Amino acid sequence: MQEGTAAGILAGRRALITGAAGGIGRAAAHVFAREGALVALVDVDERSARRLAEELSGEFGRRSGEFPALRGDVTDPADVDRYMTAAADAMGGLDVLFNNAGVEGLVAPIQDYDDAAFDRVMRINVRGVWLNLKCAVSLMLEHGGRGSIVNTSSGAGLRGLPLLSAYVASKHAVLGLTRSAAVELAETGIRVNAVCPGPVETRMMGSLEAQKAQLVGGASSDARVGYAAPIPMRRYGTPQEVAETVAFLASDAASYVTGAAMTVDGGGAAA
Repeated sequence: MQEGTAAGILAGRRALITGAAGGIGRAAAHVFAREGALVALVDVDERSARRLAEELSGEFGRRSGEFPALRGDVTDPADVDRYMTAAADAMGGLDVLFNNAGVEGLVAPIQDYDDAAFDRVMRINVRGVWLNLKCAVSLMLEHGGRGSIVNTSSGAGLRGLPLLSAYVASKHAVLGLTRSAAVELAETGIRVNAVCPGPVETRMMGSLEAQKAQLVGGASSDARVGYAAPIPMRRYGTPQEVAETVAFLASDAASYVTGAAMTVDGGGAAA
């Protein structure tokens, strides 16, 4: 059994993670717990969120109540208010939001991109981030201000990419929200930053590989090589590598960092 780090960089912080049952969300939950935070786990898949809560409790030797697991639809304002309030009540407040829930959408040419699929990507990746940001800010201000919000954007939020119009547009929008909120909230003590991962070993990348292979021909492994080729480190990142960066941004170690788009991409943005 691994004990939580009493003097960790998030010791005593009350954090909420959306999309907690996915690859990056799950890794962030483990890192936050290791660093001493209370962590509310929100996911549309409540069963997986509950399993993660049990896993964290066992691994870190802490009470299950320190990891509230909640089902949540990030696109529904009433539901966002419900789970955010429930989490804050359970933990005694909210200091950190990792605004992470998102979907990849389709791999398709613009002229063939399905309208409903485009709307779904924008609804989850942009409206969802907006609603959670809005609610978290209200809760933080109610308790005197201060806090840290980390939004999940992407390397795709920094450039254009072919065949991913909805995803790229949504992640650019996340950076716009991040920067606007950072400037607006700077004097309150609430910091707002974004993490911009490159390709990461997750279900999402597996979906993109399979879709691209089906669209252009070849195997998923060929698509993987193509996605990794522009990365100077010539590999995908891991959820753990992204989660460590998120924990830094959430902590006082980043106390003078707000409005940043922090790349975790093996040098992709620099190439």
